[in-house]
Amino acid sequence: MPRMFQALNALLAPALMQRLTLLLNHVLDGEPVARQLLRPRDGALVQFHLERWPQLLPPPPVLCWRITPAGLLEWCEAPPAAAQLHVRVDASNPALLAVQALAGSQPALQLDGDAALAADINWLLQNLRWDIAADLERVLGAAAAQQLSALGAALARGLRQALLGGTARWRPGAPS
Repeated sequence: MPRMFQALNALLAPALMQRLTLLLNHVLDGEPVARQLLRPRDGALVQFHLERWPQLLPPPPVLCWRITPAGLLEWCEAPPAAAQLHVRVDASNPALLAVQALAGSQPALQLDGDAALAADINWLLQNLRWDIAADLERVLGAAAAQQLSALGAALARGLRQALLGGTARWRPGAPS
């Protein structure tokens, strides 16, 4: 990768990871059961590995979080010596992975490490969802939030179909 892209990646990756951590904590904070589930895991490290990442893309940042005493997450910028749980995700198609995440569907995962922590993280991944519409409603009001949410859902469906090679076409006035 050219030096300029490496420098840009080094600047943007930490900022992106800090924002992602804020988002993850926002989702966790919206579900008290999730934080209760994580509190006993204080100090545990969970590392995600994006396997088969395309070589044409800049390498992803370290995806490792430490569980805090409050049951929230703290991003670990430097790779830890040993995480208690490793979550492996096939990232050969990052665009599809992102669309699946936004649509709330969980990709195939392989969890290695502490079995009890793996069960808790798996439960969180299967049950927690970001309520984007509720957040938009707090900022924009109910009507605008509903319209933006519907538009986002239609866009996500279209992207998913395009990435999966779907042949369905959108027609104006057709139900989405």
